[in-house]
Amino acid sequence: MPAFPGEPVDEIAAALTTIPSGSPVSEVARRLLDLFTGGSIPPGTRLPPERQLSATLGVGRSAVREALAALEILGIVDVRPGSGTYLRGAASELLPQTLRWGLLIGERNTAQLLELREGLEIFVARLAASRADGATIARLERCAERMRDSIGDLPAFAKADLEFHQVLAEAAGNETLTDHVHVVRSLLQVYADRAVHDRGHAEHAVAEHEAVLEAVRRGDQDAAASAMAVHMSTATARLLDA
Repeated sequence: MPAFPGEPVDEIAAALTTIPSGSPVSEVARRLLDLFTGGSIPPGTRLPPERQLSATLGVGRSAVREALAALEILGIVDVRPGSGTYLRGAASELLPQTLRWGLLIGERNTAQLLELREGLEIFVARLAASRADGATIARLERCAERMRDSIGDLPAFAKADLEFHQVLAEAAGNETLTDHVHVVRSLLQVYADRAVHDRGHAEHAVAEHEAVLEAVRRGDQDAAASAMAVHMSTATARLLDA
């Protein structure tokens, strides 16, 4: 595996700064992520030992060890006993994982997540209207049909609803955007599972999805964004009620 360009310890020491006393392990991981996603370290690079990272960052070895363990779980680094710790991917591959990690460990404000989801889903609908092909539109039609057929079976309805949004996100053709949507939706899932809890809500949701579908079918970006904005407004209200 390639080593860090030049002397690993010197290069990383120059890139990292001391962490204030008392900072949590997450701050150590953030500093390392800033370095890893900067694009200067090639995939497969072996990182300096824990003791040297500890000295550079001014923290205990246990904090470095825990931060590296967390980054390994998230797929950022590969810890190999007896060999060392290696960076797994290029910066472009690590950025979506960094986003997911940052949202998952941060303080989650439900209202802010709902606002973020609204903006993301509206943009997804706009892009999907300009990029969806015939096969994708057919998939969306099948999702909408399953939603209507399962109005009396709310768990099945929720599954078809989720698939509709997933297909729409795929149609947008932007993997980074899709990753944002997936993470936010995952964090809100505990609410989303209870959002549609009666037939009336389900019928309204079907009509809202069909409006989005019709706009996507026509390739009308403004109409798709507007229809999704209406859907997100009522969906947000249902989620907050839940």
